[in-house]
Parts: sequence; C-alpha cells; structure tokens
Amino acid sequence: MRFEHRAVPIAVIAMLIDSIGFGIVLPVLPSLIVELGKVPLAEATRIGGYMLAVYAVTHFFAGPVIGSLSDRFGRRRVLLASLGCFAVDYALMAAAPSLGWLFAGRAIAGIAGATYGPANAVIADVTPPEKRGAAFGLLGAAFGGGFILGPAIGGLLADQGARAPFFAAAGLAFVNMVLILAFMPETLPPERRRAFDWKRAYAVGAFAPLFQSAGASALLAGALVWQVAHMVYPSTWAFFAALALGWDAEAVGWSLAASGLAMMFAQVVLIRPAIRYLGEERTVLIGLASGAIVFAGYVFAREGWQIYALIAVGALTGLVFPSINALLSSRVDPSNQGALQGGMASLASIAAIVGPLAMTQALALGAERGHAGGAFLLAAILCLITFCIFLFGVVRRPGRLA
Repeated sequence: MRFEHRAVPIAVIAMLIDSIGFGIVLPVLPSLIVELGKVPLAEATRIGGYMLAVYAVTHFFAGPVIGSLSDRFGRRRVLLASLGCFAVDYALMAAAPSLGWLFAGRAIAGIAGATYGPANAVIADVTPPEKRGAAFGLLGAAFGGGFILGPAIGGLLADQGARAPFFAAAGLAFVNMVLILAFMPETLPPERRRAFDWKRAYAVGAFAPLFQSAGASALLAGALVWQVAHMVYPSTWAFFAALALGWDAEAVGWSLAASGLAMMFAQVVLIRPAIRYLGEERTVLIGLASGAIVFAGYVFAREGWQIYALIAVGALTGLVFPSINALLSSRVDPSNQGALQGGMASLASIAAIVGPLAMTQALALGAERGHAGGAFLLAAILCLITFCIFLFGVVRRPGRLA
C-alpha cells in the first residue's frame, strides 16, 4: 500500500502499539484489584467500574485540550508527552501498593489516552481530503487490532503474575516514544499553528453541532443508549468470565481477542455489502437485534463453546455504529462534518462514564444473589430500547419507508 507521507505508517504503528499496551492489562485487572483491595471478586467488579469511570471522565475533558495543544505546539511533541505519561502510568500501576495508586494511574491514562486525536490530526495534515477516509480507517483498524493482540498477550503474561502485563505495557509505551522520536517528522509547520484558546478546548462545546442536525434526535438518543449497552464488554467481561465461567486470565484474554476479531470482520468485510443491499436503517436494526439476542444469551451461557458461539453471532453488532455514523453524516452539511464527529466523540465519553458504573453495579448485584448475568441482562434491555428508538423514530417515522 502506498502512503502519502512517511508519517502515516508511523502513526498507524504507534496506534497499534498503544492499543496493545492498553489491552494487555485487561485480563489481569480483576485479580490485581482483589489483591490490593482485599475484597471478593463481586466487590472488585464495582471498584473496576469506578476506575473505568475515572478514566472516562478525565478522557472527556482531556481530549479537546490535547487536540488544541497539538494545534499550538505540533503533533510530534504532544504525542511524545502523552506516551511518556502512559509509560509512567503503567509503571505506577505495576508497582501500585494500594487501590489509590490504581485510581491515580487510571486518571493519568485518561489524560494520556487522548492521543487518538493528535494521531488523526497527523493523517489530516499530510493526506489529501479525498484519501483521508481510507487513512483514518487504517488508524481504526490498528486500534482494533491492538485490542485483539493485547488481551491475548496479557493472558499469557498473567502466568508471571498480575503485575507483569503492566510492566510490559510500560515497556511498549516507551518503545512507542522511541519510534516517534526517531522516525516521525513533525507534520504541522509553524505557519499553520494557532494560539491555544480555552474556548476551543471546552469539551461541552462539541455538542453544539448535534442540535443543528435536523431530524437526528432519535439517532442521537439511540446512539447514546447503544454505546451505554455496549460498554458491558470492556467494563465487566473479565469479571463475568471469572464469576460465571471460572475462567483464568489467559482464557479471558483469548475470548477478548476472539471478540475483537469478530468485530473487525464485521466492520471490514460485512459493513459495505450490508449497507449496499439493505441500507443503513435496516443494517442498524439487524445489528441491534443481534445484540439483544447475544446479550441475553450471555445471561444463561455457562460453557465455553456457548460463549464462542455467541461471540461469532455478536460480530453483527459491529454493523451498528458505522451505520449510525453514516445516517447522522447524511443529515449534516459538509461544513459541519468535523464538528459532528467531535460531538459523537463526546457522546462516547458520556457512555464510557455511565456505562461502566451501571454495568458493574448490575453484575455485582446479580453475583451477590447467585447469578452473574445481571450486566448482560441490563445490556439486552438497553439494546431492545435502542431497537425501538430506531424502528419507530427512524425507520418508520412519517415520510420514510419501513
């Protein structure tokens, strides 16, 4: 594949390494919380939810700030600073003597984890507008690929102890710093930089374009509810697998890798023909129906083959968000497309705050009563609500065909 600029493959590789580092720690986080907090696994689930909320809150506010800083000082400097913070964060968590240190580490990660914006800005700096979509897709694929490799590697490293994956993640962040320092040129020349302006770094301001999207209320509401439901995976999967299935960190890692691979298959292979033959609206409904069935299935699944069968069917949920994005994009004029995507990122941050808190509480509540499927029951209900929002608010609304 021919790249427009040598910074593009470096940014893609950096994103891959970054997401591998994040995914490595997921399989062992439950056991580390249990170890440091001296709490049972059900209570560790709640604590894990609080940690994810801390990450999401700091990420929500840091994203626009990091992006504005990269407009002022250049992409390379900001990426290096963020990756340095990541290396410190993972080392801090690896050596954490208490839960408070883990919370501090998650806060630092939320700030440093806003590197996705500057990485996208690198692509925009050096790629012609007509080719940016494909280039942005490479970053998305790298991010997804990291979440396939990371949990699998983390599960294997878990044999060396719950802290080993955190040391590995710190090392990967450091390697990423060296890669960018040695090979990535600055893509934003001084004459194109602007002064830092707090008004442009205000997270809530990203919502403004959403309210200008005529007829998009149902789409926006459905997008938010769906993202909250989908947070059941990152916020509870490791805890659910341990409580309901008795899986160890290695088994959790392989299941997360399989789930990531299924999602990538849907988004790379299935999405184009689905939209071409069915249209965005029906593609969303198929994905949501699949999600409701799969989430309900996890409530009752207790065998490994059942889990992997549900993961395969659940690949269809990967059709939902790209189709929602396409529907929203068609309702906004070209001059507001970038602002719309910023608003959607803010919606995702809200879901990342609300979702883990709701899902971990539901899982813990069910586990204390002898059934570990509470979080997936809640996700199935939310998925059905989203299905109804789309069916009656988008597909069958007056003036549209069912």
